[in-house]
Amino acid sequence: MTKRNGIQRKKVEVRVQGMDCADCARHVKDAIEAIPGVAEVEVLISAQKAVVLIDPAKAGLAEICRAVEGAGYSITEPEDGVAAKSPFGAKFTRQILTLFGIVFGAVLFAAVVGEWLGLFEVATQKVPWPLWLLVIFAGGFPVFRNVLRATVKGRITSHTLMTIGMMAAVAVGEWAAAVLVVFFMRVGDYVETFTAERARRALKDLTAMAPQTARVERDGAEIEVPVAEVRVGETVIVRPGEKIPVDGEVLSGQATVDQATITGESMPVEAGAGAKVFAATIARLGSLRVRALKVGADTTFGRVIKLVEEAEANRGEVQRLADRFSGYYLPVVMVVALLTYLAGRNPLATAAVLVVVCSCSFALATPLAMIASIGAGARRGLLIKGGKYLEALNRADVLLLDKTGTLTLGRPRISDVVTFWKTSEEEVLILAASAERYSEHPLAAAVRERAGELGLSLHESERFEAIPGLGVRARVDGRLVEVGSRRMIQGVASFPLEGDLEAQGGSVLYVVCDGRVVGTLIASDTLRPEVPESLASVRRLGVRTIELLTGDNEATARAVAAQLGIGWRANLLPEDKISIVREYQARGHTVVMVGDGVNDAPALAQADVGIAMGAAGSDIAIEAAHVALMREDWFLVPQLFAIARRTMGVVRLNLLFTAFYNLAGLSLAALGLLPLTLAAALQSLPDLGILANSSRLLRQKE
Repeated sequence: MTKRNGIQRKKVEVRVQGMDCADCARHVKDAIEAIPGVAEVEVLISAQKAVVLIDPAKAGLAEICRAVEGAGYSITEPEDGVAAKSPFGAKFTRQILTLFGIVFGAVLFAAVVGEWLGLFEVATQKVPWPLWLLVIFAGGFPVFRNVLRATVKGRITSHTLMTIGMMAAVAVGEWAAAVLVVFFMRVGDYVETFTAERARRALKDLTAMAPQTARVERDGAEIEVPVAEVRVGETVIVRPGEKIPVDGEVLSGQATVDQATITGESMPVEAGAGAKVFAATIARLGSLRVRALKVGADTTFGRVIKLVEEAEANRGEVQRLADRFSGYYLPVVMVVALLTYLAGRNPLATAAVLVVVCSCSFALATPLAMIASIGAGARRGLLIKGGKYLEALNRADVLLLDKTGTLTLGRPRISDVVTFWKTSEEEVLILAASAERYSEHPLAAAVRERAGELGLSLHESERFEAIPGLGVRARVDGRLVEVGSRRMIQGVASFPLEGDLEAQGGSVLYVVCDGRVVGTLIASDTLRPEVPESLASVRRLGVRTIELLTGDNEATARAVAAQLGIGWRANLLPEDKISIVREYQARGHTVVMVGDGVNDAPALAQADVGIAMGAAGSDIAIEAAHVALMREDWFLVPQLFAIARRTMGVVRLNLLFTAFYNLAGLSLAALGLLPLTLAAALQSLPDLGILANSSRLLRQKE
């Protein structure tokens, strides 16, 4: 439940059956938006659902169901658990499409040969017209019903035009041609259904990985229950070869866990007591007792599924233009049909104009490619939140990079301790580690780790304060201790060795006690080995400007940037990074920012595309970024740019093919060169072409 402008809003999700194209989605959306109390509606073809933000005091699920059914579609019952399994297996789909191809080809051949030999005229004379009418009505009833509903609501669809074309054939006594038009209308519907189903295959394959049951400990016994019935805090038993059904912490046991469903990484990891494990991953060797921390849709896998489903809502500019064009296209076709009739007084040519159009292909050209890439990317550990981010990646020319945890491994170590004022190294480490006790920064973890290695006991800290981009401040044993960068310690004189250490790529943490610097800690981090090659690949893909943005000092930034051959800016606060992103955007650049998704969240949100590195299990990273890399692997970054370029290439080819087909089909039909039956048969050709072209994205290699 959310509250906007003082009004309570409830989010309602319903599964809608029967949507195959953007026209369908638009009709469902219009129907739901007409309900009093509806604030927002997103209709997602790929997920076959509608997400509605509604005032519960004015309407609810019953009103939404009636509106959807009134638009000619139906509501299905929601599935328990994370997601529903795909009803169409790949083998089943191939069998159906093979059978369809045989039947379609046979009927098309019969239609062409029959018209050429004049058999239709003979059939029309032999078969009584009431039988023809019965066949037409029986075969086309679902289509005619939807056309009638759309007409009553003042909408024109491609089926409306085909129905008019069929009626024109009936009016001039071309009964056999009218029957074939109805047949190909229904064939077109099935083609659109399977086209959308094929594009959704990657998403359905992903959702099919969700575990359906869990084995839990209750009242001293192990029982198997549906995943939806597992409660947070319960102990779940996972045996060898089973899927882990929850996000949780291992209580006992040891297993080799395959995390490919979450991270896309084929190499398994070892999980023992205290390790974090994720739903939908598989315990290949060994068994585990896991305390459930997140269940169902709240798990990392559940959030991935939800975000992939709803990625369609983030439409790019190309898709919005195609959707708008498809809305104007049908009235234009009606005008062309009218001019055809006025020019030649040929009702069959006029009917062919109405029948040959394929408006859905314009609307399908972009989303099919986007859905295919987003779904396939999710299986490889790339969580892309919408088509508009693929569009932005395709035209991106600036790449901005965080350092710690992004370019580096994010596991720095304290390599040296420099003391002042006769303070011992142990005392400096105790003060620093105690002050950093509650900090989540990687450098704080390095300080605590070093103190632990030396067996030092930490003191309790009070009034802890984390200062973004600078450091931390806390009271330790009544003394004010500050640990942070040079910018935090204003007015302090330089120290010997500082410049030399930083020039080698080390970070210097100043430790201040009651206003006096008592020492410095030298922390060093390791550059990820795959970064240089990955950045070279990104450059080859057309990104001209690559720059490092870091809160570290200039010497450290210069040392790291020199290894990679990129630009750099140092001593930056989070707000400075946002300003730099805006600076590039103001000059007309498309900016991609790569960060760890925590400290860099504001800059990631400001960038045209924000990429969070290593987001598996991180709520903040997944929510903040536009793209989340589910494992810490820099090779995924150039893959992401390559996917975007391939996707937009497929989209452009889809649109070009659709435009050429419709222009050629309308021209030939208007000139009387395209028989009515052939026009009806070719109506589904663009859908098949788009399906075949977009399906290449499901098979794209790294």
